[in-house]
Amino acid sequence: MPNIKASILSVKSDAKRHARNVAEKTRVKKATRKVVDAVAAGNADEAKTLLQAACKTIDQAAANNVFHKNNAARKKSHLARRVNTIAK
Repeated sequence: MPNIKASILSVKSDAKRHARNVAEKTRVKKATRKVVDAVAAGNADEAKTLLQAACKTIDQAAANNVFHKNNAARKKSHLARRVNTIAK
């Protein structure tokens, strides 16, 4: 544990930020998994609605600086490509 007051505060804020980031990443992973499972089951309509929800979740994570905007775009693109394989 650090002795300097600023370092102590920094450790506390780092822990809060880490917890927030982990929660946000978990939310994104769960939304992504739902889309992937819907695609695997062959439910095109359900996959499309889940894709919209997942994209919203990914955008929110990017807005909160959990992911870089290009990383978020790549995640959404990969999901959209998966959904489009069964939509045809």
